[in-house]
Amino acid sequence: MFTHQKALQFTSKPDAPDPAFAMKLQEVLGGKWGEMTVALQYLYQGWNTRLPGKYKDMLMAIGTEELSHVEMLVQMIDQLLDKPAPMSADDTTGSTQASEFGAQNPQHTIVNGGSAYPHDSNGVPWSGAFVTASGNLMADFTLNVTAEMQGRLQVARLFHMTDDRGVKELIRFLVTRDHMHQMQWLSAIEELKADGLDGMPTPEAFPLEEEFDEFSHTFIQASDGEAATEGSWASGPAPDGRGDFRTALIQATGEWPELAPGDPRLYGTNPLQETKGLIDKAKDALS
Repeated sequence: MFTHQKALQFTSKPDAPDPAFAMKLQEVLGGKWGEMTVALQYLYQGWNTRLPGKYKDMLMAIGTEELSHVEMLVQMIDQLLDKPAPMSADDTTGSTQASEFGAQNPQHTIVNGGSAYPHDSNGVPWSGAFVTASGNLMADFTLNVTAEMQGRLQVARLFHMTDDRGVKELIRFLVTRDHMHQMQWLSAIEELKADGLDGMPTPEAFPLEEEFDEFSHTFIQASDGEAATEGSWASGPAPDGRGDFRTALIQATGEWPELAPGDPRLYGTNPLQETKGLIDKAKDALS
């Protein structure tokens, strides 16, 4: 069950309307790494978690918090889309000028009546395809770290695109929570390991005897960039604790691929063998 409280988690008001920046803020609302994505991602991970206890409860708590960030961004965008004050005290006509709308997303006004909507900064609709809830907590938590890093990266960039103190206050809050959430997911990953629920490689439960041992710890050098082998991923202990990394040049270990003739009813450029014979006879007759 969900309830709603009218008071926001954090309040900041813009100094003045700014439709152009409202369009930019849409990215961290309805973009791939925006608040809508992380809110729904964490909630779906929580709803679908079959393991009761701290992990499920934590997912539900953070997913619900992220919904509050969605509302905060919507409120900020709506205020940035407010009509500017009259040019002069005696301007009571209420008329609008083309210049007011020249630098904004036209859908903000034409489609949404001066309001935010679940789209990115280019007006592309938010997609449920951005949400990942695999059922494996280690895989999901690792992706969640990335989501928080990408989200913090984007709001950090937005911080330098405005001089509005109120907008900056909201961005400072979002950056701060992204900081906390990055640490939260990293801590949760380590706790999963400590609880023996999963490890490296993920999923740890898949039988290692089904892997090819000669490839499991080999960094394959497939580029002429010589520095690729200087990293810890090319030599030294592997994170799974099951051996050391080694390096090998890429090489073909398979055979030449040769496909069977295609279905003649599909009219592909791959004639059946008996047809090939007829073509060869025709070529011989012409030569």
